[in-house]
Order: sequence, then C-alpha cells, then structure tokens
Amino acid sequence: MAVQNSIATILKGWDHRREGDTIIHLVSELYPICRSITGDGFRESVRRLASQVPIETHEVPSGTTVFDWTVPKEWNIRDAYISTVSGQRVVDFKQHNLHVVNYSVPVKRRIGLSELREHLFTRPDAPDWIPYRTSYYKEDWGFCLSQRRLEAMTDPEYEVFIDSTLEPGQLTYGEYCVPGETDSEVLISVHSCHPSLCNDNLSGMTVAVRLAALLTGLNLRYSYRFLWIPGTIGAITWLALHEQHLGRIKHGLVLSCIGDSGRFTYKRSRHDTAEIDCVVEYVLRSSGQPVEARDFSPIGYDERQYCSPGIALPVGCFMRTPNGEYPEYHTSADDLTLVTSEALGESLKQLLRVVGTLEGNRRYRNLYPKGEPQLGRRGLYRLMGGTDNDDLERAALWVLNFSDGRHSLLDIAERSRFPFDVVAHAAERLVTHSLLSPVNAGVTDA
Repeated sequence: MAVQNSIATILKGWDHRREGDTIIHLVSELYPICRSITGDGFRESVRRLASQVPIETHEVPSGTTVFDWTVPKEWNIRDAYISTVSGQRVVDFKQHNLHVVNYSVPVKRRIGLSELREHLFTRPDAPDWIPYRTSYYKEDWGFCLSQRRLEAMTDPEYEVFIDSTLEPGQLTYGEYCVPGETDSEVLISVHSCHPSLCNDNLSGMTVAVRLAALLTGLNLRYSYRFLWIPGTIGAITWLALHEQHLGRIKHGLVLSCIGDSGRFTYKRSRHDTAEIDCVVEYVLRSSGQPVEARDFSPIGYDERQYCSPGIALPVGCFMRTPNGEYPEYHTSADDLTLVTSEALGESLKQLLRVVGTLEGNRRYRNLYPKGEPQLGRRGLYRLMGGTDNDDLERAALWVLNFSDGRHSLLDIAERSRFPFDVVAHAAERLVTHSLLSPVNAGVTDA
C-alpha cells in the first residue's frame, strides 16, 4: 500500500489552482504553435513537453504501412495569407494559425472572389469565430476565417499565398514510461496534433505530462506508458509497430477535453466492465463532482483504435465536456479563456485518484475462512474508540468476508460503501497480521 499512501501524500492539501496554474503556464507556452499530424510544429511541442519529463521522440518514415493505413507525407508551413491586389492582408496565418486549412498544399496565385469562396470556410452560426479544418488525406488547400471577415471581402480579386511543403518525411510521436514492479502497463494516450486549440488538445497533453512527472519516482506496481501522438494515424502507427507487446497493457485511458468547466464524462472501454471502467467510475462518483458515464461507441478519439476488434485493449476515454458538445469545439474560441486552472487541477487530481485505486486494487484470500478470525487478540479490534477506528474495524470484517479470491478490494468498497482507501488500509493491516494472502502479487484482471 506504499503507492496508495504516496499518492495520498501528494493529494493531501491539494490546491487545484496552484496545480492548475502550473499546467496553464505550459498550455500558454504551447498555444501559439501550429501543430499537425506531422511536421516541425508537432516536434517542437513534444520538445517543450520534454522539459517536464524525459520524453523519447520516435520518427516513422512516410510511406510506412501500418495496418490498413500508410504514414502520410510530412507537412510544414511558414506563412500564408489572402491579400488585396494592393497587398493588404485580409486573412493572415501569422495572426492565427487556424486561418489555414491544416495540410494545405502550397499555392501562389491571383484568384477571383467567386472561385476563392470554394476554398473558404466559416461558421455562420458563430460569426466571430474561425473554424478548424483539415485536409490530411486529400491534397487541397483552403482558408478558414470568421463569417464577418468573409462578408467584408468584396473586391473582385485577391492574392492567395500558402508557403507550405508536403513531401516525404517523418511522423513523430513522444513516449515516456514510468517503470513499476511489473511489466504490466497502464497506457495514457493523448492526441497532440491540433494547432491553437486549448481544451481539445492542449489540456490532455499538459495534464498528461504533469501526471507523468508526479508518478516518476514512486514505488509503483504497474508501469505507466504515456503517448503524445497524432490523432488516428498516430495510434494506428504505434499499435502496428508494437503489436507483439500489446499483451502487457492491462488498463488504458485516452485523455481529451479536460480543461473546461463542464462535468466529468467517462466513456467506457469496449469491454464495458473492464477494471479501468469500474475504477474510473468509482473514483468520479466518489469525488463529489457531477459525473456522466457512457457506453463505448466507435466514434470519438483514439479509444476507438485501442478498442478496435483486432486490438481490443481495455481503454476508456476520460473527459469533461466531450468533443463536439461544447460550442467552442474546433474553433478559435477554444482558446486560453476556455480552460481554467481549477478545472485542469481537478482533472489531474481525479487522474491521480484513478492511479491510486488501480495500484491498490488487489484480490486476497482469507486464510481463516471458517468463522471470523479472532481480531481482538491480534490487536485489530476495539483497540481504541473513535469513529475512524470503528470504520476500519467494520471494513476489516467486510474484507475478511469477501476475500475469497474472486472479489477485488474495489468490489468490496462498492458493496460495503466504505471508501476505497479505508478498505485498502484494512486489507493492509490484515495482511500484516497474516490473516490475508494476495491471490496474485502482480496485477488483477478485474
């Protein structure tokens, strides 16, 4: 139970704003970078994250076959704009990187407004916001702009310039592993390929790196593998390159949209009742925060790759307001005003509680199952008064009764309605007095 106590020590006196301020500072640093599924923006983002923990950067060449996909060409961009014929920029990539359709091919030409409109994207329902659009797998070009800006464009012709490259290169991803006592792993994966979007992208990237930093150096039972990857193609690439090692992954989470002030939402793995699903739902329900749990669907982020039928890993998605369900999603309004220190700090706290529960959730066997063992002569019963000790004694009776090799400590906590940490503490005391024996000293398969 050393890890449970260590995480409890970290969480003691937890200050959401202080922890969140640390994260928001990193969000602010990464926000201006133009990321994509490949290219220097992604590399620079991983490099900056590596100031927190020693992330290893991997490069996979364009053209590499990964299951049914092919690693695409690498895209980089230096500048882009739409200007009047006299040279006044009316849409400028350097003012906001969402102005360019991500993965636009290079272009330099004068074009009539009617033809140009075919390459322009707006959000008429939100006339001041710039939408986010991509063209990863079809070579094309375009600009995104506010509806108000478009309505102000009345000249018959404009100059269009996109200084980009799309050529054979590399797909980059970052990886960091916190070693534990066993090779059994918990996977934490975050898509890291969006440009200036804070909640959908940067919140997961930065909370993940802070979680990795806090776990580093703890005496862990599981090993924790963190991935900062391009969405979809990154997860598929990583799975294809590591297929022979996937049996090590016992639990997993995709982190997405965890910086806004919405309620926590958990999307279960394809297994529905995998241990990670039970743990996350228990932790969030017991947090006192508003919570919604949803069944798995093959629509969303990279949980759909990890839960694909030929892979079938127990990976859920940990969110606040889910993607597509807040107005600012995939627009310029998903900026530094949308994410808060308090929300980021609270998200990190609940993820630490998930880790603590995973680490402590074991199965035991009662070594004296015929009647109750005599606890008093072992100093485990009525040693001193007080509600806390009474709770611990009652929890011990629950642990003894249900430690039949089949029920985990989380099962017992759910059934007894005692907090998990009380049940885990009771189990620790019973093991110390040789009344319980771990069924498996490594991991559970609940």
